[in-house]
Amino acid sequence: MAYVDGFVIAVPTANRRRFIDHANKANTVFMELGATRVLECWGDDVPKGETTDFRMAVKAKEDETVVFSWVEWPDKATRDAAMGRMRELMKTDDRCNPEKNPMPFDGKRMIFGGFEPVVEL
Repeated sequence: MAYVDGFVIAVPTANRRRFIDHANKANTVFMELGATRVLECWGDDVPKGETTDFRMAVKAKEDETVVFSWVEWPDKATRDAAMGRMRELMKTDDRCNPEKNPMPFDGKRMIFGGFEPVVEL
């Protein structure tokens, strides 16, 4: 059964092009390691909530845009193997090395998790 990693981040709006370039480099690694699909979605209609919302979740500032992303895997075993391999590649592959391909956003405010699909239409 498929498996999904989901991410929400706040990216300085001025860094849109840098974010896209960063994602294009880094996400090719996910595909090489078995991901079936990667989507990076730039916030376009992200309303402010009264109790909680995407912006609050990542402590987005006024000059930041919320990005909602996910990586689809054929199964959890493939994803787990890929995550283990990613840790190794951070030392040897410039696409994964934060010094060579730095994140153009504050990674400490990223929220993420792995999810097992329960409904698919």
